[in-house]
Amino acid sequence: MLLIQYTLIYASVLIFVAFGGMFSERSGVINLGLEGIMVMGALGGAFVLYSLPAGTPAFVIILLTILASVLFGMLYSLFLAVAAINFKADQTLVGTAMNMLATAAAIVIVKSFNNARSGGTNPSAILDYIANRKVFLIGDFNIYMILTVILYVLLNKTRFGLRLMACGEHPQAADSVGINVYKMRYAGVLISGFCGGIGGIIYISAANSQWDFMYGVAGAGFLALAVMIFGQWNPLRIAASALLFGAFRAVADTYSAFDALIHLVPGDVYKMLPYIISLVVLAFTSKKSRAPKAEGIPYDKGTR
Repeated sequence: MLLIQYTLIYASVLIFVAFGGMFSERSGVINLGLEGIMVMGALGGAFVLYSLPAGTPAFVIILLTILASVLFGMLYSLFLAVAAINFKADQTLVGTAMNMLATAAAIVIVKSFNNARSGGTNPSAILDYIANRKVFLIGDFNIYMILTVILYVLLNKTRFGLRLMACGEHPQAADSVGINVYKMRYAGVLISGFCGGIGGIIYISAANSQWDFMYGVAGAGFLALAVMIFGQWNPLRIAASALLFGAFRAVADTYSAFDALIHLVPGDVYKMLPYIISLVVLAFTSKKSRAPKAEGIPYDKGTR
């Protein structure tokens, strides 16, 4: 039962972040900065979650915390949007820099915050405080399925979604019929910030309860990228892939329950399992991947 619960929680994190990456890359912008966006979203949400007074209704806690996470995630994703769309910078380098900057900034901010409180508040006390306020129920299977359906309809059945995909496949053709490629790419990147911010706060509040950010979000953003690639940038396939990867990530946290194997297989092997699986899966599936044709290519309006 514990394994199923953790699977749904981790799958919720992965599906949010993977969907964010999908919208960004469907618009034509590679977002390798999902890890950093998760960290910033988690940082903003954690401060709100910690600052709310005792007795605050659960609905208000959820609403304000998610709004803060979304705001921080979207604002941080603007670094990628401005650099990649306006300045036509290398999207891979920008995303990598965002990941490094976010983790370093979060560590400095949290340490400064702890030291400023009455001679220094024990980080573990803050971590326990957040862990005791696990108000996020997004691991619930019904919400998981509803999200999948909503995003599938948004991407494949609406004018916005079809225009977004057109900008990632052939931006010159999209521009020729009056679609503003720059605006659509901004929208895709901002949606990735929206989803990544939510994924970050779910990760630290329900999946990991991590506050000090010494290890960022422990590679969850890169696992989400693997889920997106394995899911072929398709919402339904991404949902199924998130469950698969979420199960392996859950095993890494519940390996002590496997009494028969615990003495045969070291615990570190279980912790490595999600990342090993991602490498194996991508090694066998990347050749058949059908990424958007124009992803990673800066759009020049004067090019035909």
